[in-house]
Amino acid sequence: MASIGCSCLTISPEVIDARGLKCPLPVLKLEKRIQNLPAGSVLTVLATDPMARIDIPLYCRQHAHGCELAETEAGLRFTIVAGSA
Repeated sequence: MASIGCSCLTISPEVIDARGLKCPLPVLKLEKRIQNLPAGSVLTVLATDPMARIDIPLYCRQHAHGCELAETEAGLRFTIVAGSA
């Protein structure tokens, strides 16, 4: 029996796991992924490189994306909202 529910309504945010990668790889992975997302899409970047704390928010400001940083036991967690850049 086929399901008639719409699973397209439950959208999980995109996740980039850049833990263990050094600068500039976390930003390059972000740049590659976000350019294909529509404005308003949410993207999460996980990173451990201390430079990501500077590089990712700077990239987001320069390209009109929203960016929030949270520090976790596993490292840095950036929640990014794609802008209309």
